[in-house]
Amino acid sequence: MEIGQKLKELRLRNDLTLSELASRCEVTKGFLSQLERDLTSPNISTLENILEALGTNLYEFFSKEPEEQVIFTKEDFFYDERENESIEWIVPNAQKNSMEPIILTLHPKCKTSVLESYDGQEFGYVLKGAIELVTSTKKYKIKSKDVFYMSGNKSHYLYNPNSTDAKILWITNPPMF
Repeated sequence: MEIGQKLKELRLRNDLTLSELASRCEVTKGFLSQLERDLTSPNISTLENILEALGTNLYEFFSKEPEEQVIFTKEDFFYDERENESIEWIVPNAQKNSMEPIILTLHPKCKTSVLESYDGQEFGYVLKGAIELVTSTKKYKIKSKDVFYMSGNKSHYLYNPNSTDAKILWITNPPMF
């Protein structure tokens, strides 16, 4: 197994020079250089010392867990056009995560379906336009650049009373859409 590139990436991520890492591990700079280029192999004890200096261990270093996607671009987004709204999923497969962010476009004079009471929380940021957050007991007017944050313990929906589209960044925990 070629481990050199992985060791080099760890060293650089820790902002260490070859000399600094060599000093911490009590090996030579030349040995580390050869190791990073896969020209030599360390014994287990030496590798454990190097990995400890890099803040990891043998198990983590050799685990083959797939790398988690952290950055999502416009090409990753998924759109769902509905009768009164369109939903833009900004994190693909967010349903498997603990929260689900979407960008909701709510067309004029339209409302979302009612979200029944649930054990969770919601955050919304009105990017464009204005909306009303309607619960069983109250109606809140929310304009562009305003935020709502609430428990999901009351049924509610969003309504766009205006003649232009409203756009909302809406995050639910747990995922609801």
